[in-house]
Amino acid sequence: MPPRAVWDGVTDRSCYRQREVERRDRLADAARAGDWSAVFGWLDANPGLVNVGRVGGSSGYTVLHQAAWHGTDVGTAERLLDLGAWRTLRAGSGERAIDIAERRGHRHLVSMLRPVIRHPVPPDVLGGLQRQLHALVEQRAGELIRKHAARLPQLGPLTELENPQFWFPVPRMYGGFSYRLDGMELVVDSWCRVVGGSGQTHRVMADGIQLVESGWG
Repeated sequence: MPPRAVWDGVTDRSCYRQREVERRDRLADAARAGDWSAVFGWLDANPGLVNVGRVGGSSGYTVLHQAAWHGTDVGTAERLLDLGAWRTLRAGSGERAIDIAERRGHRHLVSMLRPVIRHPVPPDVLGGLQRQLHALVEQRAGELIRKHAARLPQLGPLTELENPQFWFPVPRMYGGFSYRLDGMELVVDSWCRVVGGSGQTHRVMADGIQLVESGWG
């Protein structure tokens, strides 16, 4: 089974070493400029950056959003998708890559950017799950989330992954939240690795949260 994906919610540049911030800035600069040779140079060496934007950036654009904005050729977009770019990921405006391409009139990209859903969940259920997950994160780590202005997870990408599981590391928590799709529900494990017995497992439904187990870890 493919490894779980990572939801990178960090917006506070002080949470990273300067070298990491600069690396992400250069990738974001290259994508914004439409310099795809430079983009793939960075992504070939750092494939885990394909779904992240500039740290602290307001647009929330990843390389796929930028490709849609520029109206890049089909081959470039296909290569980004092959690297694991998420079609369902929404930028700060709420737009997916397909929405940006349609708005900009880049019809040649629309079919390719249409999300391929492996785990269908009705929109109202997915929205409910996302709200409940955010409530759980607030309950468990709200102070850290607010202090570092972390972006909470979008659940759309869960539905397009072969392995519908994510890891959401919370800045300065020394841990975070592992969440996976289980039918129309989520199973969420959360812990702080420097606090013994802090582990909790919850089942998240569209209309509520149930504590399943606590005290582990």
